[in-house]
Amino acid sequence: MRALFVGGPVDNSELDIDGGTPPTHYPPATGSGQARYRLHQVGRRDGAVVYAVYGAPGMAAAEVEAVADERGYARRFQAEPEPAEA
Repeated sequence: MRALFVGGPVDNSELDIDGGTPPTHYPPATGSGQARYRLHQVGRRDGAVVYAVYGAPGMAAAEVEAVADERGYARRFQAEPEPAEA
């Protein structure tokens, strides 16, 4: 699955992550106490998660969703976007 980042120092970056369920925060564990990127949206194709959109700390969900839509992640991955489970 592909992790896509919105906002912050890694804005518009991507990386591959393993597993069928994306972590709620990325990186999953820093140990430093610093805020991490939070999962906002997943894209599913044939029931499987093919991408995960992470927003920078403090970004509103609506803003992350707007950027993801503008960048066309759902179209690019031929997937259905849905909000991440809280």
